[in-house]
Amino acid sequence: MPKFRHQPTAPTRSQWVAPGAAIDAHRHDDHQIVYAARGVLAVTTGAGTWVAPANRAVWVPAGTVHAHHAHGGLELHLVGLSPAENPLGLDEPAVLTVGPLLRELILAYTRAPGDGSPARARLRAVLLDQLRASPQTPVHLPAPTAPALRALCAILHADPGDPRTLAALGREIGASGRTLSRLFRSDLGMTFPQWRTQLRLYRALVLLAEGTPVTTVAHACGWSSASAFIDVFRRAYGHTPGAHLARGGAEER
Repeated sequence: MPKFRHQPTAPTRSQWVAPGAAIDAHRHDDHQIVYAARGVLAVTTGAGTWVAPANRAVWVPAGTVHAHHAHGGLELHLVGLSPAENPLGLDEPAVLTVGPLLRELILAYTRAPGDGSPARARLRAVLLDQLRASPQTPVHLPAPTAPALRALCAILHADPGDPRTLAALGREIGASGRTLSRLFRSDLGMTFPQWRTQLRLYRALVLLAEGTPVTTVAHACGWSSASAFIDVFRRAYGHTPGAHLARGGAEER
């Protein structure tokens, strides 16, 4: 992200983002919680992409250059927090689980921002308490820096359903499977199967947000059957892809 805007204050508001639209790279002097009540949100930094369906939110620490991308129509809710307020104690982006109470707190806080009333102060205090208790979830697709990994990951980004082994992919780019396996651990902090599963889940969320049928998504993303895909998706996101598709990516109220 070589070019970006500097917007000192992170806004607190709700807004609609059209399908496929993006908010270009920028940074704030504040921390920010980014939550999509509908649609699938992708937040990209120089370190990779954090993907959040409607039961997840993304924590963006102060000073982090980031961009947003909407998959499906996005009902976006933004909560700005001063640099002195860090309820999570995190200095790197993270994906957080959004339970029913935290969801309603975020919606209420962002739909009527800035009135300065005691009631709003109490709402904010409860929101911060819920953020402190929110578990982190591993929905992060790290970006490679090693040239060999960049070449390999580009192949799989173009076709996440590519079934080839690491050794077979290595032969295409001129690197051994052993070398690539070591690079995945040292450069990305995960194994090749873990990274490929994250990529496939990311692509599945995007396709579901676009209204693609579950069976089509399963095969396009490399699962041998719809049932295998459903099992992995449920374990990752807490609900089935069919439920996600049926409600347009929005959590039930």
